[in-house]
Amino acid sequence: MIAAAGGRVAFVVKGYPRLSETFIAQEILALEQRGLEILIVSLRHPTDPTTHPVHRQIRAPVLYLPEYLHDEPRRVAWGWRLTRRLPGYRMAWRIWLKDLIRDPTPNRIRRFGQALVLAAELPADIGQLHAHFLHTPASVARYAAAMRGLDWAVSAHAKDVWTIPEWEKRGKLASARWAVTCTETGRRHLAELAPMPGKVKLSYHGLDLDRFAPALARADTADGGDPACPVTLLSVGRAVAKKGYDDLLAALALLPAGLSWRLVHIGGGALAGHLKREAARLGLERRIEWRGPQPQPEVLRAYREADLFVLAAKVAKDGDRDGLPNVLLEAQSQSLACVATALPGIAELIEDGRSGVLVTPADAKALAAALERMIRSPALRRRLGDAGEARVRRDFDMNCGIALLARLFHLLPEPLSRIAGEGAERSEAGEGVEYGMDPHPPTPAAWPPPSPAMRERV
Repeated sequence: MIAAAGGRVAFVVKGYPRLSETFIAQEILALEQRGLEILIVSLRHPTDPTTHPVHRQIRAPVLYLPEYLHDEPRRVAWGWRLTRRLPGYRMAWRIWLKDLIRDPTPNRIRRFGQALVLAAELPADIGQLHAHFLHTPASVARYAAAMRGLDWAVSAHAKDVWTIPEWEKRGKLASARWAVTCTETGRRHLAELAPMPGKVKLSYHGLDLDRFAPALARADTADGGDPACPVTLLSVGRAVAKKGYDDLLAALALLPAGLSWRLVHIGGGALAGHLKREAARLGLERRIEWRGPQPQPEVLRAYREADLFVLAAKVAKDGDRDGLPNVLLEAQSQSLACVATALPGIAELIEDGRSGVLVTPADAKALAAALERMIRSPALRRRLGDAGEARVRRDFDMNCGIALLARLFHLLPEPLSRIAGEGAERSEAGEGVEYGMDPHPPTPAAWPPPSPAMRERV
């Protein structure tokens, strides 16, 4: 194995392994296969009941940080004792204090504590940190990198791009060596906030097409007219607000009573119980199969058995939204026609009327009309499914994104065109401002004690 320039790379992720983040796992495996030596750093222990086969192929060791500081106080205290001697500790403390003044939350305190542990326990051969997601993993990576005097970079995705405040995005983009994100919409947004726009790159997750070989030709003749042969709708996604499952249930309730269909849902999520109750209220419970979270082979089997894929994603009230959901790439790779909503990231994949059908987000009537049309027309499903598969296999092979990342990690012999500002003095975006502070930062023992409620959350 060959490490990236300067040593191994520590990938900081929120939780590992996770069923809902196959794109991270496939990226780690692909970069390992390109020669990158990786340490996975997880802010949480796994909670999913199973894993994907790709997780078992990854060789990188995993370092789990304390999820809550009160769970491992000695480890946190030891981390502080070691890191406060590092030359970069004061800079990290100043960055964190500036963030804390703007965001005085237990979460912000917890991230600094996790960064203390990471900086103290980071192996000596780590030459760079890389955070997956611009929110909490990037905070921990940024603080720890400052303590250790290392470069760090970030992959931004969906929620993290749109829900953290602009001041935080500006600060992180100013100090990160480079950033990638998975939609052109997200790239433009972050580039507008970065002091050097060229450091923000577009890298579609893409799909590992070796894992998603073409399906056998579909014997797709069901048209919703035969109760003995219902059209099978499939949706894969977490039961969270941004996935729009409330809108999907409302749309299904609007379908004609005599139309024959069934829905299979795969995924966990906090709203699963609520959605099941809502389905019962609407009289849909006998038509819906809730399978819960499943490993990738079972998901692939479901794609191949379904007649139509549907994802009713929308912008949630807190601003959370999808980027380009990998489940759409996976479904289309199996020649499965897709009905989805016209969010900007989704529209970068699905061309309405050519490789799928797009409807306005949160419009149950429009979604119901699109579903009815697709249920009644197997020929249309075949045409759009074939077109979607051709587009995915032509334009969304994950190797394109992996090649970009390999160059950014200096794994390939050909030089990457210089990231804007590379070699120039790096801006710290005001991170050295003293705020009239004592030049000797207070120790954790000098911080005001947290309230009992805050102590439970830190």
